[in-house]
Amino acid sequence: MRNLIPIYRNHEQVFVADACQPLVEAVERKEVRLQALVHGHYPGQQLPDGELTGLKSVGYWDAEGAQTWGLPWHRNEGVEVTFLETGTVGFSVDVREHTLQPGALTVTRPWQMHRVGNPTVGASKLHWLILDVGVRRPNQPWKWPHWIMLSERDQKELAAILRQTEQPVWKGSSEIGHCFQSIARGVESGQEGTGISVLTIRINELLLLLLTLLRKQEVRLDESLTSSRNTVALFLDDLRRHPQHLELEWTVEQMARSCGLGLTQFNHVVKQVTNLTPLHYLNHCRLELARRLLADGGVASVTDIAQTCGYSSSQYFATVFARRLGCSPTAYRKSHSGVVPPPGCRHCEPPV
Repeated sequence: MRNLIPIYRNHEQVFVADACQPLVEAVERKEVRLQALVHGHYPGQQLPDGELTGLKSVGYWDAEGAQTWGLPWHRNEGVEVTFLETGTVGFSVDVREHTLQPGALTVTRPWQMHRVGNPTVGASKLHWLILDVGVRRPNQPWKWPHWIMLSERDQKELAAILRQTEQPVWKGSSEIGHCFQSIARGVESGQEGTGISVLTIRINELLLLLLTLLRKQEVRLDESLTSSRNTVALFLDDLRRHPQHLELEWTVEQMARSCGLGLTQFNHVVKQVTNLTPLHYLNHCRLELARRLLADGGVASVTDIAQTCGYSSSQYFATVFARRLGCSPTAYRKSHSGVVPPPGCRHCEPPV
């Protein structure tokens, strides 16, 4: 995913979902066969407006040999369910790595970073379904599309299980495998004849089979996963881990809105999680990034580093840096190039 804009901001304005560009390019090179029906930017044949609303992508790829591509770290606009029919595929979610075997079922939520391939994809046939349930954050209630025919009770139970457990890989049932194969035939028929009707029925069947499978697993639910604290923690982790997020001109109000919280509650939760105010934590992340960039021996100027870290001017960046670390950015860079740091620099240790 080339743009890691935070998933928690307003969807229509700034959220950028994965466009599966490596897969698109592999299809163009005829390395893999792709069949998919989609709404929006995902690769595949576009569904008609008003049909199967909320269905972002459904389909499969069929890779007959080892591939030269993989899908890098990304998120999706909805909950994604995949089923590996044949072959083996590397699959990672957050910090956990897996090797999917035939019959493996995966479930990822919109806030979970994941990748497919380690780093490339092996010979495989992988089915998937990406369904937008109206959420981008763990603490939001799910809203199933109107064409989902599960009873209200079953919808609530399935949503509760998927919201309150983040286990990414399951052993799929043969019934789920057969259902995905039926969905594939519906995708192949496209918009012709009864293709849409087939997909409507089969996707509902798939969700019911998924619920049945999870019931049998006697999944232990963790209500803390749907808490405001967890949402804020994930948001702050994005700030810390992804430099692209630090370039944005955040205000506390925007940060709170991105987490779907009021200003007072957001400030309170951030203080609980970090023992800092939101702006102090943001500045801490920016300075930590600046330290890494200054120390890596690159050719970027101090001005470029300041802009990369979200500072409006190099002068302001230098002032904040010196106030926090006790020396200028230039002095810090020299201290990590074998030059003894100036007196009073609190965090510049000469190389060992």
